[in-house]
Amino acid sequence: MKYEIQGETLPVVICQLADGERMITEGGAMSWMSPNMKMETTSNGGIGKAFGRAVSGEKMFQNIYTATNGNGMIAFASCFPGSIRAFQITPGNEMIFQKKSFLASEAGVTLSMHFRKKIGSGLFGGEGFIMQKVSGQGIVFAEFDGHVVEYNLQPGQQIIVDTGHLAAMDATCNMDVQAVPGMKNMLFGGEGIFNTVITGPGRIWLQTMPISNVAGAIRPYIPTGK
Repeated sequence: MKYEIQGETLPVVICQLADGERMITEGGAMSWMSPNMKMETTSNGGIGKAFGRAVSGEKMFQNIYTATNGNGMIAFASCFPGSIRAFQITPGNEMIFQKKSFLASEAGVTLSMHFRKKIGSGLFGGEGFIMQKVSGQGIVFAEFDGHVVEYNLQPGQQIIVDTGHLAAMDATCNMDVQAVPGMKNMLFGGEGIFNTVITGPGRIWLQTMPISNVAGAIRPYIPTGK
């Protein structure tokens, strides 16, 4: 499979498949494709895995697209202004995504839910108690909100992240929450009560404009009914 990511504000990934190659995506993610792409809707692993994907923010059923009778082309566009990133997944090198980041992948990639080891980091960290885990073998495409900045944390190195800005991380990273110091800072600082703390080793990807921030920014301008 060969691919090209085009566009900046609203990007699209265009995949060129050899005869017989397959792509997996959630329902509704396909934007355009060649006529010889065959679609099959499946639970992809049974009802248990389908339910797990639903809990992690995706749809229960997935679509498998296969190139038939020659090479095929299929494109997947983002649903929100931001970025599309490609990640190579190999056995033992898994990744954790925020909810609803999964866009599409090669057939060898498995999407499942990821539970936080510490409940507090899910309840107060702003990233959610359940995230997405990608494993297996192949390329996976994820969509993030706004521009994406990557850091490579060394063992024990930490970074403090405001609510919602964590987009993805290597499974080797650990996540916890940290209360904002000082009661005055909590009440009047405007940064919330808790921050997310990421500890290396591993790579992390931070997004500049989480969709929750966008909703908060436009909320004062939405007319309310009387």
